[in-house]
Amino acid sequence: MAYGGPVTEPCDLSAREARFLIGTKRLSARELVESCIKRIETVDPALNAMVARDFEGARKAAAAADATTQRGDALGPLHGLPVGVKDLENVAGMRTTYGSQLFADHVPDQDQAIVASVRRAGAIILGKTNTPEWGAGANTRNAVYGATGNPFDPSKSAAGSSGGSGVALATGMVPLATGSDTGGSLRNPAAFNGIVGFRPTPGLVPSDKRPLGWNPLSVLGPMARNVPDLCLLLSTMVSDDACDPLATTIHGKTVRNAADFAQPAPCDLASLKVAMTPDFGFAPTEKHIRAVFARVCKTIAPLFATADETSPDCRGTDEAFEILRAVSFLASFHDRVRDTPDKVGPNVRANVEEGLRYAALDITRALKQQTILYNNWQSFFRHYDVIVSPAVTLSPRPWTELFPAAIDGEKTRTYFHWLALAYAVTIVGHPAISIPVGLDDLGMPFGLQIVGPRGGDAKVLAVAAALEEALASNPQTARPLPDLQRLASAAPIATQPGFMGFD
Repeated sequence: MAYGGPVTEPCDLSAREARFLIGTKRLSARELVESCIKRIETVDPALNAMVARDFEGARKAAAAADATTQRGDALGPLHGLPVGVKDLENVAGMRTTYGSQLFADHVPDQDQAIVASVRRAGAIILGKTNTPEWGAGANTRNAVYGATGNPFDPSKSAAGSSGGSGVALATGMVPLATGSDTGGSLRNPAAFNGIVGFRPTPGLVPSDKRPLGWNPLSVLGPMARNVPDLCLLLSTMVSDDACDPLATTIHGKTVRNAADFAQPAPCDLASLKVAMTPDFGFAPTEKHIRAVFARVCKTIAPLFATADETSPDCRGTDEAFEILRAVSFLASFHDRVRDTPDKVGPNVRANVEEGLRYAALDITRALKQQTILYNNWQSFFRHYDVIVSPAVTLSPRPWTELFPAAIDGEKTRTYFHWLALAYAVTIVGHPAISIPVGLDDLGMPFGLQIVGPRGGDAKVLAVAAALEEALASNPQTARPLPDLQRLASAAPIATQPGFMGFD
């Protein structure tokens, strides 16, 4: 069977291409699932991205999907497409550990809402993707499954906390994957692995698991290899579901329509005013990344009406985010750290211990500063359509380094300070995406962050898709591809010192 273009395996097809071929009976869901399984078995020993697998369940689901296709029944938008689910998200009947020793043998009996949504759309859940313990730390390693390596250099970090999803996408293990984001956990692994990750406006993708339901820091979202594929997945996730208090509704009316996100809207880049910043005025961006970003800006600036080096006033972001993040960790993990400290890793313990040091006045100060920052951003976006920045402050480092303790010789404030370019956006609740723009000077993927105005999810996706298309024809700026043959012959990552645990 011929698939067209340079694609040689079904698993390398884009999600949209694969869905079209399945719908027109030129590709079966079983062929696609088998291709993804073969890719996992070939390259995952070197990477450890797809940590819990349900190949037999996927084969049965694919057979059922093909029967539906043959009958001529209505097909969902993800019909027959294999999906990787981040191991923070419950999948009924599938081992779901959250990267925690406390839940090493946990098997939920019910899908989380986001998983149920993609299933209803026809997706086939192929397996769970690795994550740091409870998503903390943005370096995908834990004491249950071990470390996940970067597909461009398995000795280096895949970032996180959606690191397994990023790796699985970059290597063709699945065409689509789910993720979540507090301090950049959709955007950071997208940048490190050369794929696309989108942090939506809080409430756009309903979450039924946040212990602090009105806290907007943590969101769920989609990951894919390109922006149109990401939009396809996103469209199956959005809803007005009352399980999430941030999914604000108007009684009797639908606020969030899947059709609004199913594909990127047309975008005239030449009509847009863009702000460019390497650091939002405070992020500890390493010199190497600043230089790469400057070259990218030189390439893309002529595409816009105006391109200015400027940013919103972000003073106070570090402290506000540190306090509010620690409060979230107290809500989720205080009891576990108190009762079973030996079963909880250092990043989670550090956040809980930090949270216990804060008083009500500290939290009040952080909430007030968050509001000031929000208002600063609203004033800024009266003059600009989007902001672009690097997605991450540094190039991937070895996964043996639990977190970057220093950047360009300067000590970082916290174990997550290196995520400041991402949490600058998190704290104000704006939508943002990371798209791949070639390689940095060390041969690792470089991610460009595009940030939109309040509620401007569709605008961010439109700009990202237009930029992606404009940059795709240049080998220096197109999405980079890992060397699959090298990965297939690489030593298993499980044999590397320090693979399991945190030390």
